Amino acid sequence: MQKLRLRYTKRGRLRFTSHRDIARTFERALRRAGVPMAYSQGFSPHPKVSWVGAAPTGVASEAEYVEVSVVERVDPAALRIALDEALPPGIDVMEIVQAHGGNLTERIDASEWRIELDGIEPEKLAEAVSAFLAAERVEVERLTKNGMKTLDVRPAVVSAQVEPRSSDAGHDEAGLSQPCGILMTVVRQVTPTVRPDDVLNALRVVADLVPPVPARATRMAQGRLDGEGRLVDPLQQDRES
Repeated sequence: MQKLRLRYTKRGRLRFTSHRDIARTFERALRRAGVPMAYSQGFSPHPKVSWVGAAPTGVASEAEYVEVSVVERVDPAALRIALDEALPPGIDVMEIVQAHGGNLTERIDASEWRIELDGIEPEKLAEAVSAFLAAERVEVERLTKNGMKTLDVRPAVVSAQVEPRSSDAGHDEAGLSQPCGILMTVVRQVTPTVRPDDVLNALRVVADLVPPVPARATRMAQGRLDGEGRLVDPLQQDRES
């Protein structure tokens, strides 16, 4: 059995698609691409596909990960092309590597997020970020299926800074209005999970920052934090083995 690790995107309208529907779409694409999937044992066998830290519904992502097990060896480069063609626009397979031991989940403990706040001056956003970083605790409320819960957002946020538009040449900014604040933040994947909307609610708590229109969040990267607070690519070890 061969185990493969994939990085894929979730863009455009697909950011509103639930993880369950994304998973179903992926499994259909694997069948259409003729991938020799490995299946679990038992009364109701299912493909051996393991999802790692799926992004919340409503946000986009440039760095989603999934592991796939196959019963025949396949060429990762050829599979990437075939699978990418079988998937709908918005889900793009960026890379496939063969797994070389270890647990992929253990290589991911944080995410980098880009949050675009249309109608917010960058200077005002920077003031709110400074107030947030200076606080020891910033509690927000989140509606769950069991009612309202209080969550301290501050410990999960490793870094946060306002980024000029021009510094991200590879990002499509055609739809951004003037003014627009862009927040780049690295957030630990703790329990309960701190999501982009929790960070925005925290800025509202500390600085009364309320965007006039819904913010747009994109996960730019996932990985393990190194000693300097930077993310280490979770597939790096597989590439080097």
